[in-house]
Amino acid sequence: MSGGDIDFLFSLWAASLAVHDDNPPFASHNDLYDTIDATLLGDVPWESFSARYNGAKPDGKIPSWMTADFDVWFRDPHTVVKNLLSNPDFDNEFDYTPFQERDTEGNHRFQDFMSGNWAWKQAVQYTVIFTVSTVF
Repeated sequence: MSGGDIDFLFSLWAASLAVHDDNPPFASHNDLYDTIDATLLGDVPWESFSARYNGAKPDGKIPSWMTADFDVWFRDPHTVVKNLLSNPDFDNEFDYTPFQERDTEGNHRFQDFMSGNWAWKQAVQYTVIFTVSTVF
């Protein structure tokens, strides 16, 4: 996500917190980046690649974005999450357990990542694999 888009999200977040006389945890994308870079084990290097649209192009005038190269910058998500989970600052700060909560009518209540279907399916998948592997 671009720095400008991050700043826009922070401004929306700030507006939602203003009624509580509170502020978001970061003032800007630069503040967020500085915090990430200063975090213990936050030494995951930036990587990049270029991407270009390769789909069908219209006859006549072609929009410039269809012929442009775009740089995509990222940090390896696997290493970032591994570093977060191994960081002692986060010890006992969040629950790693997937769960599903349903109301009395059976409707699934989503409230965070661990209450979602993907996290649940991953846990069930590995539990089944583990159970099967221990039988033999």
